[in-house]
Amino acid sequence: MVPGLLYFLVFHYGAFFGNVIAFKDYVPFVGVAESPWVGFGNFTALFADPAFWSAAVNTLALAVFQVVFYFPVPLALALLLHSVNWRGAGKFVQSVVYLPHFLSWVIVVALFGQMLSGDGLFNGLLGSGDGKTVLDVFGNPDAFKPLMVVELIWKECGWGTIIFLAALHNVDETLYEAAAIDGAGPWRRFWHVTLPSIRPVVILLLILRLGDILSVGFEQIMLHRDAFGPATAEVIDTYVYYNAIVDGHWGVSAAGALLKGVIGAVLIYSANKIAHRLGEQGVYR
Repeated sequence: MVPGLLYFLVFHYGAFFGNVIAFKDYVPFVGVAESPWVGFGNFTALFADPAFWSAAVNTLALAVFQVVFYFPVPLALALLLHSVNWRGAGKFVQSVVYLPHFLSWVIVVALFGQMLSGDGLFNGLLGSGDGKTVLDVFGNPDAFKPLMVVELIWKECGWGTIIFLAALHNVDETLYEAAAIDGAGPWRRFWHVTLPSIRPVVILLLILRLGDILSVGFEQIMLHRDAFGPATAEVIDTYVYYNAIVDGHWGVSAAGALLKGVIGAVLIYSANKIAHRLGEQGVYR
């Protein structure tokens, strides 16, 4: 456990104290201690910036897309694999859908670009040979959010499936037998046996996802930002990066990052309280 604990202590808890930059006019050459205090001035400048609100709207929209369309996919895939009687086939499919998790986002975005861009594979197959563009997903701003979700599903659904499969393997098989004897069909066995048995895991993962909901994929979106443009592809993380690293507005960018963290903490606390009211354990008691 020591390497993992050191990682969190150094890069998360240790770096947490750097949030003081959000309340200072931070200058890297001067240092944190010598930079003057500005109080909530950085937050005032942040809320007055239209680019921040545009990035916030894009972030929330993409977060909703991911929760609604991505989160159920690993569960559905786990249920399908769990229902396969031939274990060899189930393990083979699980291995295949799990492999993309180990690919970097650079490779994934390049693969989708080779298939869905204006000069990609699908456009060549659908075209009539006259050079006209029939399908250009990378040139269509309306396709940005669906494309982000499709790429995320293809890359990460196998990783999420492992957790749900572990939960499904812990379901008592005698419950299925008793339900079948009572005349319950596959759908009723799922609704009254499977779902209640794995509900704590589903709620736990959903709460954790809500806490990280505003982190919609920095590397993935950075690789798409130039193709779709900042108006479409700018999110809070990329806004913070470009304002801090590129433009040198360290204090305002730190305020945006701190605000995102506070919202995530509030969402976890609220979702955990709701889980307690529903009789579930949640993340903590």
